Amino acid sequence: MNTDTRIGFALCGSFCTFERVIKVLEQMTAAGACVYPIMSEVSASTDTRFGNAAEFEARLERACGHTVIKTIHDAEPIGPKKLLDVLVIAPCTGNTLGKLAAGIADSSVTLAAKAHLRNERPIVVAVSSNDALAGNAANIGALLNRRGYYFVPMTQDDPEKKPRSIVAKMELIPETVEAALAGRQLEPIIC
Repeated sequence: MNTDTRIGFALCGSFCTFERVIKVLEQMTAAGACVYPIMSEVSASTDTRFGNAAEFEARLERACGHTVIKTIHDAEPIGPKKLLDVLVIAPCTGNTLGKLAAGIADSSVTLAAKAHLRNERPIVVAVSSNDALAGNAANIGALLNRRGYYFVPMTQDDPEKKPRSIVAKMELIPETVEAALAGRQLEPIIC
C-alpha cells in the first residue's frame, strides 16, 4: 500500500470483531500506512465483555499516531480539508448500514462518510451484522448500487445458529482498499 495514502479507519459497535479489525489496522500501520482512527460514539464509550472502550481507543492512537475522531464536531472537517483518500468502516454494523443507505449523518462515523463522499473518494465497508440477510439486506443492496461504496468480501459467520448473520473477511481489508482506490470492487463479494 502506498504510504502517501491517507486512510480513515472507523469502528462501529460490533464489539465482537474489534480484535480482528484492530489487528488488521495495526498491520497496515506497521507496513507504513497513514491511518486516522475514528470511533462511533457508542464504540468510544461502551465497555463490553470484549474489552474496555478506553483501552481500544488508546490502542488505536498508539498504532496510528493520531487522536481518535469520536465526535460529529471532529469528523466534520474531513470533507472540507480533504483529509482522507479512502475511508474504511470496519466493523460496519446494521445500524450504520441503514444510516448510510438513508443518507443519515448523525454520528461521528456517518458524518465522516458524508464529509468524505463530497470529495468523490471511496468508502470501504466491512459488514458485521446479525441481520445482514434480513432487515439489512436492502441496505447492503442500496449501497452496492451506489457509487463510491466498496465492500470487503463477506460470509455467513454461523449459518446454523445465526442464519441471517454476515461478517466481512477482515483480513481482506487492505486488498479491498487497494481495489477501491483503483475504482474496482474486490471479487467475489460473497465468499
